[in-house]
Amino acid sequence: MAYTALYRKFRPLKFQDMVGQEHITRTIRNQIEAGRVGHAYLLNGGRGTGKTTTAKILARAVNCLNPQDGEPCNECEICKAALSGSLTDIVEMDAASNNSVDDIRAIRDEVNFLPTLAKYRVYIIDEVHMLSTGAFNALLKTLEEPPTHVKFILATTEPQKLPATILSRCQRFDFKKISNEAICQRLQYVCDQSKIEITKEALKLIAILAEGAMRDALSILERCLQEECQKIDEDFVKELVRNTKVSLYFSNSKSNYKLSSRRSIKSTRTNRK
Repeated sequence: MAYTALYRKFRPLKFQDMVGQEHITRTIRNQIEAGRVGHAYLLNGGRGTGKTTTAKILARAVNCLNPQDGEPCNECEICKAALSGSLTDIVEMDAASNNSVDDIRAIRDEVNFLPTLAKYRVYIIDEVHMLSTGAFNALLKTLEEPPTHVKFILATTEPQKLPATILSRCQRFDFKKISNEAICQRLQYVCDQSKIEITKEALKLIAILAEGAMRDALSILERCLQEECQKIDEDFVKELVRNTKVSLYFSNSKSNYKLSSRRSIKSTRTNRK
């Protein structure tokens, strides 16, 4: 059986399973329940914060035959086909490698055809800021007045590179960095499900090194597993990663502690006077 990376194996399948982006998932679920789903969405945020996951869940939710509280059921014919990657009505495109005018023209020609199986034809364009100027111009008209059976979900880490004409035609959602506490909780869940022994200190260090990106945290955890350690602790993670981030973190921690101590002493002396 082929090995599946942790970030893919534990990719959330519902909005309620997503970590640290409740302000976004709540709004999208409300839109789906109310039947007010927009024709174009722009998902903006740093790497590993859940943009692609949100796009995949949204694409299934709008096409699901038995949606529940704005969530896809993941059991119907449409959801199963989408999860297996066999549903041709959900198209995922990486703009980093498909950024020409011809690539967008192909989409522009396709949108005139009705979906083959699902209710909507959904286009997920990742790294959309990588499109060429000509490609943006080709996309503009379709994005402005798409057919009723078409939805666009654009994802980017650099929204400032998108033309204002594109931005103004999308509902924009800004993904924030995931807190260390939320990352620790999710990592603990992954470890429990995978029967991985790990200390709380190691979880905290991995969360700090991930810098708010859940995917990075899972990648670091996966690196730890390659060493076949019986129990992952803080020292093991430090030894494995061995980069300036760890040194910088502990250096900053000591500096902050010294600064805090000096302020406390100064405050005490002032109060005595």
